[in-house]
Amino acid sequence: MGQAATSLAKSFPSRLTFHISLEDHHHETNRRISGSGTVVFLLCAKSKSANHTQEHSAGATAHSHNQKDWFVDANTAVAGLTPEQANWKDGSGNHSIGQLTVHLIFWNKRNLAKFKGEDPAKFSGNNEETFSSFDNKKWTAAVKELDEVLTAWEKEVEVADDKKLESWASTIAHIGTHNAYHVGQIIFIRKLQGSWDPEKGVK
Repeated sequence: MGQAATSLAKSFPSRLTFHISLEDHHHETNRRISGSGTVVFLLCAKSKSANHTQEHSAGATAHSHNQKDWFVDANTAVAGLTPEQANWKDGSGNHSIGQLTVHLIFWNKRNLAKFKGEDPAKFSGNNEETFSSFDNKKWTAAVKELDEVLTAWEKEVEVADDKKLESWASTIAHIGTHNAYHVGQIIFIRKLQGSWDPEKGVK
């Protein structure tokens, strides 16, 4: 197993099953992403400069958090939704926006704890459980928590030394990719339910 795959395997299940339906939302497509999968961010290469390493790692977190670049950021994706809209499903077995949000919170918090040298919360290893904890009565709190954990990631990256950032560069890139993947699903669901404003998209 290569270094990138090894780093990812330590932070995420070895093979995560994501559910996405792009061409026909009535038929769910299972897509498995492993450590050797396509990486949206080309940030896993080690930089010769400490500043470059930090800048690239910070970019992987910020661009999926609150900076619209090649794709819509997480904050924009979940902004302005009611609890009912967050709980809405298209009837084809796909997750709701709320479920995707708590899933993002779970994995970002878990990996942040590891990055900080802390023990993450106990986890059975069943990825589906990370979607099932959503409570639409706590939607406002979930939006706030997502922003808080992504902000915390950015702050930790800013103060980390170059050696640590280099050892985590691949994993941080995969975290950014994972965030962007599910943010894309959130936007797709919002388009299905008619709650997405095209003016907030990437042009």
